[in-house]
Amino acid sequence: MEEERGGAVAEAAAAAMASIDGMAGMVEDLSIEMRRQWDYVASAPDGALLGPVFSFLRAVDWMEPWLLLLIIFHAGLLTVAIRTRENNNMQMLLFTFGLLSVYSAEKINTLLARNWERFSRKPYFDREGVFVSTVWSGPLLLIGTVILVNTLRTLVKLLVKWKRAELKHRAYLARKRSS
Repeated sequence: MEEERGGAVAEAAAAAMASIDGMAGMVEDLSIEMRRQWDYVASAPDGALLGPVFSFLRAVDWMEPWLLLLIIFHAGLLTVAIRTRENNNMQMLLFTFGLLSVYSAEKINTLLARNWERFSRKPYFDREGVFVSTVWSGPLLLIGTVILVNTLRTLVKLLVKWKRAELKHRAYLARKRSS
């Protein structure tokens, strides 16, 4: 019985290590792509990349009440995500809500484009949905990234705890056999 359990533990450990190796390869690929993108950004002339960002920020009236409420909503959601970082169920609920909200951004953009006069002074909502992607989806994706990083941190802590328990169990079995 003990040997069967030890074999199952070893098999699970091998599967976990294979998964970690796969993730390491993905991280390495991501690192290479980020270096390539950084080289592109570093070689761009001054202002070529940030100019459009500053133009966008200047074009929006950030004092409109609905935009202030949206900023408060995102700040509140980020606060909830950080404060509930130990509650995995809440984290997954927030993550799912965020992803479903991003998924619904096109419909939200269409609805807001039809009714912008009711709540806004300017028609921000274009056909491509750039504004909604920037002020709605962008922050939600960043909050989702925070939740994902926290989930990965929790997973790593769990793997370390599991590995320590496995090593203690092996040491116990070795002591038991030797005595």
